[in-house]
Amino acid sequence: MADDFDFDDKVPPSFDRVGDVIKNSEAKGFNPGLIVLLVVGGLLLTFLIGNYVLYVYAQKTLPPRKKKPVSKKKMKRERLKQGVSAPGE
Repeated sequence: MADDFDFDDKVPPSFDRVGDVIKNSEAKGFNPGLIVLLVVGGLLLTFLIGNYVLYVYAQKTLPPRKKKPVSKKKMKRERLKQGVSAPGE
């Protein structure tokens, strides 16, 4: 009964395709995941370098910020804390 099956020379189709993929794997080119990683990494690196260049340029060219004017009330309070009497008092 066991001698009725003759599968020695036949390979199931699913395993046959795997063998072809392994044989032809040399000439496939780049991995698509690697290409996406390189593109995204390149864009991120370009963005960061561009921001740094703009920051350095802005530091050199823009004038320094003006400080907010201190109110008379705050000046009077600071002088009293330091022990200096305000003029006119």
